[in-house]
Amino acid sequence: MRIKKLNLKNFRNYIDESIDFSDGLNVLFGRNAQGKTNCAEAVFYLCTGSSPRCRRDKQLIRHGESFAEISAVAEGLYGDITVSARISENSREIRLIQDGPDERRRFLNVSISQLSKPYYVALTRYNKILEQRNNLLKNRDGALVYDTLPVWDEQLCKYAGIIACKRAEFTGMLSPVSADIHSELTDGAETLEISFGRKYAGTEKELADKFYAELSANYDRDIRLGYTASGPHRDDLDILINGTDAKTFASQGQTRTAALSVKLAEVEIFKKTSGEYPVLILDDVMSELDLPRRKKLAGRTGGLQTILTCTHAERVLYGRTVNKIRIEGGKIKS
Repeated sequence: MRIKKLNLKNFRNYIDESIDFSDGLNVLFGRNAQGKTNCAEAVFYLCTGSSPRCRRDKQLIRHGESFAEISAVAEGLYGDITVSARISENSREIRLIQDGPDERRRFLNVSISQLSKPYYVALTRYNKILEQRNNLLKNRDGALVYDTLPVWDEQLCKYAGIIACKRAEFTGMLSPVSADIHSELTDGAETLEISFGRKYAGTEKELADKFYAELSANYDRDIRLGYTASGPHRDDLDILINGTDAKTFASQGQTRTAALSVKLAEVEIFKKTSGEYPVLILDDVMSELDLPRRKKLAGRTGGLQTILTCTHAERVLYGRTVNKIRIEGGKIKS
């Protein structure tokens, strides 16, 4: 897919702007807090239906306005399409490694949901049943809780098995590709490993049975806590750089490179699965990379439509044809 034009109205700090993108590298540059990331965020929102930066859509609306509108004209395998969204007041790179498990689960959910409708359906139903189970756990009638939990758990674990299998399948594809890309970006100086360990070995039915047994064995714990303390909603990925936990011990540069390796691997999986590359969005990734890694990254994104934000466009001009877009105060400058 290729984005041709993006239109922003009352989105973040934009009043009414249009941006034309080229097929290759598009660099959004300018001083800090001018709107570069906001533009990249709008593209992400149109692609996924959510923001990577906030959980409430109303935060995307320009201050003082009651709505925001964003739209894009894109070209895919089957011709041009227009995607648009209207956001009302009544209507969320490096965080992947450094933030808590929520961010990594969100990465898995957004990525796999775009590739698998059964996963999206299972995830939606799992979350609804989980909410009902948690409400039940807060009930003061202990007999009612013990009698009713098995009913909810049978349904919950059915969808948990689907989610776990799809996550294991996706991570199995992601891990070797991201490891190869990471080795390339670091000239072989670092290794990257991503996994759930042996946690999700088995079929959907086997995993569903495992989850059911685990929940059944921990009724007292969950009732005491007032929420469900185990299941896919508590998942986290193991991410190791040179055999060491990246979430705790990696430097900023290592963390940035690892996150980029994962995102570039995701792009390759999308291409293999759907037959075309997605748009690659890279927000302020150059600032913590040394020159060799910047050049490697620039070379690795050749052939992809890339939207990249940075403060200085010259940081990425390594012999490539670049569409430079300067942004100042929420306005596109020539």
